[in-house]
Amino acid sequence: MSRIGKQPILIKSGIKVVVQSADTGKVLTVKGGKYVQQVKLPSAIDAEVVEDKLVFTRKNDEKETKALHGLIRSLANNAVLGVDVGWKKSLELKGVGYRANVKGRNLELNVGYSRPVVLEMPKDIEVKVEKQTT
Repeated sequence: MSRIGKQPILIKSGIKVVVQSADTGKVLTVKGGKYVQQVKLPSAIDAEVVEDKLVFTRKNDEKETKALHGLIRSLANNAVLGVDVGWKKSLELKGVGYRANVKGRNLELNVGYSRPVVLEMPKDIEVKVEKQTT
């Protein structure tokens, strides 16, 4: 059995996990807070919620199925963590004169061009500048 695939995923309170059958196959839906994530399940992989854990099983021991077992478990774990704590990406600017500023919903980057690069952020993305280079 897959070392990653056999590990159950702990579901915290406030997170709802539902396995649904759709026209195209099974879909794992994870809801928590204001986020919703969906993971499509291959036909060879089954998911089941047991108490407060999400458990994955596979129908056969073929090489491709074993690989999918671990992959689907990892994707589902990322979805559970994502709806719980969200996602974060950090950028560190290195260089003389490189800096970043937030002005309203815009991220202004001074990265060596004659004018600053201005990026408008979508409404569901929050941008913070801790220092001018982070």
